[in-house]
Amino acid sequence: MKVNILAVGAHPDDIELSCAGTLLHHAALGHTFGLLDLTRGELGTRGTADIRTQEAFAAAEKLGARFRENLDLPDGFLRDDKQTILKVISVLRDCQPDIVLANALSDRHPDHGRAAKLVADACYYSGLRKIETYNIEGDEQEKWRPRAVYHYIQDRNRTPDFVVDITGHFQQKVEAIACYTSQFNDHEISDYSQEPSTPISGKDFMDYLHARARALGREAGYELAEGFNVGRQPGVRDLLLLD
Repeated sequence: MKVNILAVGAHPDDIELSCAGTLLHHAALGHTFGLLDLTRGELGTRGTADIRTQEAFAAAEKLGARFRENLDLPDGFLRDDKQTILKVISVLRDCQPDIVLANALSDRHPDHGRAAKLVADACYYSGLRKIETYNIEGDEQEKWRPRAVYHYIQDRNRTPDFVVDITGHFQQKVEAIACYTSQFNDHEISDYSQEPSTPISGKDFMDYLHARARALGREAGYELAEGFNVGRQPGVRDLLLLD
């Protein structure tokens, strides 16, 4: 299914936490997007892989994604090898995104930086016609290379190369995050409130997300924003389109 943007996350909830507002903003502009999780987050302290999968599909519906797929790669042990790259290429060629949003270039969780390189490499190799991949029906896929890969900012406070205005979309972003009941809001009475606390499970983390969005938007003149880094210097055709 062709989409304008493919958002990729090493773990379920990476996308919601870091670029859901950007996806919602572009959906409001008439663009389409799909979601790809590389692992099921099975090493996470709270919940289980099956629970997080159910939560991920609920979040995808809340966001209005065209699709959500999971490559079932091993959480904590992502590798930038041939077979893994081929799996990502197959998804890229299937949905032919113009833009890919990927994990942070480096971050607290080692999987995030590994996923960033893996996805960027796959986006390049996907444009080489001599690399053969096949869709679910067994048909050979055509080569496809996205126009750009942008890396969303995650746990570490990296200086963004650009920010996206998410004013007006933050509440829906929070609602999508809240679909991950096992991971967040342990200050509320729930089936998971007795599980071990983590740096992201308490109310203070949601307050932090809002404060960070305000900080990222401030310099650009936006109320709220999400930040991105680039691996390749982008070009501008019209300076008047920049805020």
